Amino acid sequence: MSQGPRRLLRLENVEGVTVVSFVDTKIVTEEQIVEVGDQLYSLVEDEGHKNILLNFGNVQYLSSAALGKLINMKKKVAAVKGKLKLCCIHPDLLEVFRITRLDQVFEIYAEEQAALDKF
Repeated sequence: MSQGPRRLLRLENVEGVTVVSFVDTKIVTEEQIVEVGDQLYSLVEDEGHKNILLNFGNVQYLSSAALGKLINMKKKVAAVKGKLKLCCIHPDLLEVFRITRLDQVFEIYAEEQAALDKF
């Protein structure tokens, strides 16, 4: 077998903001969650990114464990005095953010450009 998926995130730099898009439509398996978490954390800890926009345009479902990774990511970005924003969250997924009150924890924008304008 191969070493497992490596490219679960797509990165783009837009005016000093690292825009992170997720490759998979569902992030539910433990392996995916660990890998996505590791890749996200690495952006801050290893690569020094501070202003990060997570674009969920391709994601239709996240497990609760994946939500935990997002909370940890927010803490890591805050520790380096950076900003973390979310955008393009599917309506069904946005409902999960509302139910868990994570919509009050994260800055969430409907469109990528609207989020970029707030950095």
